[in-house]
Formats: sequence, C-alpha cells, structure tokens
Amino acid sequence: MTTSLTTYNSAAREAAATVIGEYSTSFGLAARLLGARPRPHIRTVYALVRIADEIVDGAAAEAGLDPATVRRVLDELEAETLIALSRGFSTNVVVHAFALTARECGIGADLIRPFFASMRTDLDVSTHDPASHDAYVYGSAEVVGLMCLQVFLNAGAPHPVTPDAALVTGARRLGAAFQDINFLRDRAVDADVLGRDYLGMDGRAVTREDVLDRIDADLAAAAAVIDDLPADCRRAVSTAHDLFAELAQRLRHAEDPDVRVRVPGFKKAAIAARAAVSGGPRKTSE
Repeated sequence: MTTSLTTYNSAAREAAATVIGEYSTSFGLAARLLGARPRPHIRTVYALVRIADEIVDGAAAEAGLDPATVRRVLDELEAETLIALSRGFSTNVVVHAFALTARECGIGADLIRPFFASMRTDLDVSTHDPASHDAYVYGSAEVVGLMCLQVFLNAGAPHPVTPDAALVTGARRLGAAFQDINFLRDRAVDADVLGRDYLGMDGRAVTREDVLDRIDADLAAAAAVIDDLPADCRRAVSTAHDLFAELAQRLRHAEDPDVRVRVPGFKKAAIAARAAVSGGPRKTSE
C-alpha cells in the first residue's frame, strides 16, 4: 500500500537525484555504476552537499543576498538538516531525502557539523595555509567520504555496521584527493572569481608538485582498500578513483596550469569499462 509518506519520500529522493544530475557528469557516471541499494542514498548525500556549496559559491549572491544573509541561509540549512535528522521529516525535500539516508545509514551530527563548518569557512577565509587547508578539506571532503562509507556499509543492512580503521582512512584520503584535484583544476577560477587560494600556493607555502605528490599518495592509499567495500559499490568507487587519477595526471603534464583540464567523454567511458571488467581501480603506476 502506498501511503502519503511513501510518496513524499520517493518525491524527495527524485528531487535530490535531479539536483545532482544538473552539476557533474563524472559523478553521474560513477553513481550509475552503483548498485540499486546504495545509489539513491549517495545521490541524496551529494545533493545536500551541492546545495550548501551553491550557497557559498555564488548562487545565493547572484540571487541578491548580501553576505550576512548568505551566512544566515547556510546556518538555516544546517539547522534544518540537524532537526530533520532528529525528526525524520523536512519541508525541504533535499534535506528530507538526506535525513532519510542519514537515519538509515548512521550519518550523525559528528559528520554533518564539520561539513557545514568548512562551508562557513568559505565566507571568512580567502587564503589558506597548510593547517587551515587540512581543516577545510576534512570538513568539506573527508567527512563526505565518510558519509558515503556509511551508506556503502549500512544501506539496507539489518544491523548497523561500523567501518574498520582501514576503510575509514581510505574514505578520508579519497575525499582529500578529490578535493585537492578540484582545487588545482579550478585554481584560476577560485582566485579570479571567488578570491580564494585553498592551497596556499600564492604564498609558496606549497608547490604544485607538492600538491600532486600528495594527491598521488592519497589515491594510492584509497585504492588499496576499495576491494574491501561491498561488491555493489566497488565498480563505482573504482571508476571515480580512476577518473580523478586521470585528471591528476593531466594536471601534472599540463602546459598551462591555468587552463582547466578535463577528461574527454570517450576516456571516461573507457575508464568505466575498465573498472567494470577488472573490478578494481587502476594502479597509479599505469
């Protein structure tokens, strides 16, 4: 029997899928490779992340919100998310979908609050040093990896599953690698449009090679534990890992570091096909 709540839950998840589908072809490709069990939950996690990101990265300002109002809107989104986590219901359909996932998969305030703290940092900090970079990356990317890990292990599980230390480390380092790759790829836009230096490279605290070496190490550490994930998650995570590894290699060999590199569609398809056949990520030495 279909109830009003069942219909609302379904509509909320569909709304989350629509939101994330508008933004990232690479994410969309990887998400489609997830099994039916974790796929809708991962989409709801990234939909909430995307909305928070849009609040601080321009959409809110383009709508005419002044800085104080942007901060208040972000605070309201965090508060609504935490209330929905407790209540199990929100009139914001993306928040509602996320809360359903969080409650089922064991995503708690210990992961939600650091994420919003990093988003709030974007309103206050324009230039990062190594310490502030690491704190920002933990909240903006590593905890998202940990949210995904909770989904991978607990979506549809009859009993809560606690990830072991190796999986936790792998999830954090994969998230960190993804974020640093995005920082390098978008460095010119971040500087010119948003006025931000996430990597501290303008002050020469780190070099481009330092960042790329760190990315390679993080990707290798993450790859080492992908085979320990549930079978219906491995192909998607391997594909995402290899897409970003390809980006990292293109960044390393780019003639102009200010030109935004991308992975062509045919290469994305080849990476996905390879992950489907091998069942694991490409070795970083390949």
